[in-house]
Amino acid sequence: MDSQNVKQRTRNAVDDPNISNTTQSKNNNKTVKLKRDNRAAMAKRGIRSLAVAVALPLSLTLFNAYFFGSTEGYGTSTRSTSKPFWFPPLWALHMTCMASSFLMGLSAWLVWAEGGFHRNPTALYHYLAQLVLSSAWEPIVFQMAAPWVGLLVCLAAFGSLVGCSRQFKVVNPIAGDLVKPCLAWTSFLAIVNLKLLFL
Repeated sequence: MDSQNVKQRTRNAVDDPNISNTTQSKNNNKTVKLKRDNRAAMAKRGIRSLAVAVALPLSLTLFNAYFFGSTEGYGTSTRSTSKPFWFPPLWALHMTCMASSFLMGLSAWLVWAEGGFHRNPTALYHYLAQLVLSSAWEPIVFQMAAPWVGLLVCLAAFGSLVGCSRQFKVVNPIAGDLVKPCLAWTSFLAIVNLKLLFL
């Protein structure tokens, strides 16, 4: 009789649905909380990496605009002659360069977030090349007053942007599309640069 009571108690303890449901719900709550914490940590890391990816090209563009942006207009060659009406004012040129830098930083972050730079280092090389060339254009044209060199730099930056567009599109189509306004802006800068040669 004692052995029957022991078996019955054990069976009742194991088969009791209230006890198993309570244990299962505690485990589910822990799992949900861990998943939520992991998502929050990933979101924080994602926001930090996005901030760095956008802040780096923007800070380079701001540095260029502050230290190398001309206060006299488009260099010494345009002082004697009037500039064409379609030349943007310098503040608009700087703001559009900043917008282009922002788009390129965002596009590069989208590629990086999907592991595109690790799988395809050529995309990273194109991005770094366009970053350096775009940063070099303003000091060359406005401070050194070398429009020939500026035109070559602008064309090389355009080539790097074409490479970025093709490589980024393979990894993330949205990132490839974000490069297109930057391509249009660089084309416009090349036309402005070409016109500066003949003024």
